[in-house]
Amino acid sequence: MDLDAYSAAHREEWDRLAQLGKKRRFTGAEADELIDRYQSGASQLSAITTTSGQSAQGDRLSLYLSRARLAFTGVSSNALAQVIRFFAVQLPAALYRIRWLSLAVSAASVIVAVVYGLWATANPLVLETLGSASTREQYAMEDFVNYYSDNTEAAFTGYVWTNNAWIATQSVAFGIIPFFAPYIMFTNAQSLGLTGAMMAEFDRLDVFFLYISPHGQLELYSIFVAGAAGIFISWSWIAPGGRTRAQALAEDGRALFTVAVGLTLALLLSGLVEGFVTRQDWPWPIKIGIGTVALAAFLVYQWVQGRRAFLAGHTGDLDEFESGAKRLIAA
Repeated sequence: MDLDAYSAAHREEWDRLAQLGKKRRFTGAEADELIDRYQSGASQLSAITTTSGQSAQGDRLSLYLSRARLAFTGVSSNALAQVIRFFAVQLPAALYRIRWLSLAVSAASVIVAVVYGLWATANPLVLETLGSASTREQYAMEDFVNYYSDNTEAAFTGYVWTNNAWIATQSVAFGIIPFFAPYIMFTNAQSLGLTGAMMAEFDRLDVFFLYISPHGQLELYSIFVAGAAGIFISWSWIAPGGRTRAQALAEDGRALFTVAVGLTLALLLSGLVEGFVTRQDWPWPIKIGIGTVALAAFLVYQWVQGRRAFLAGHTGDLDEFESGAKRLIAA
């Protein structure tokens, strides 16, 4: 490629892209033109980079494209406004995209836990693999309950939060690896079912449900949502549709990794309930009610606020830049 000749041939297009990228308000025609110029410029930059590597012309065009991209997103220099936009639009939209998959993962996990719990209860040999009879009795009669009060509230909250947040983040981050997130969900459900079976062996199943209900509602659902995000990313790589695999993985991966950020905060809330509420000598309806309110708040955020953001054209990924640009009409 003759880079100088190529640049001269497209100079007017690039100058127009730069001019549009500096504007703050757009007519409908200008918004459409900006999209077209951006798409053409991106293709031209790819051609330059592929044939000539880094160059002054490519750097200049990349700058023009960056400005145009900011026009698409409407990013404000106000950090507070960006934070508000993240939590009001981007995060709930990303959560909404995986709403049905979240329910599917939740249902599958409950089924696996119940199946393993019933299997272990009906087969003493399975329970023996979990430890000796005295060890299981010690766990069911004392250790399970003591687990919630062996440390201070703050220390225990920090422990369960970091542990659960790490599980959720792994489920999303390693979604590129097929079957990783399903494996995490399966082992988590299996462990839950076997723990319930040990408690049931010593007629402590009621204690099991009472102690996991306050914090477990939001905690478990957050883990299920993380699994759904990881599975979604895997499926984007396996079946990208009209996109290339790299494009699908990049777009959905960036969008859904925001879910990991949101779940970290949700798990902090469930950790606070586990550390400061579960251990309290309060009536169980109050403690379980607090957990139910926490889960309900998250569900409203995912399904109601997420739906509003999604119907407004936000998807949590870069595709929203184009649809958003088309709505940039002068006030």
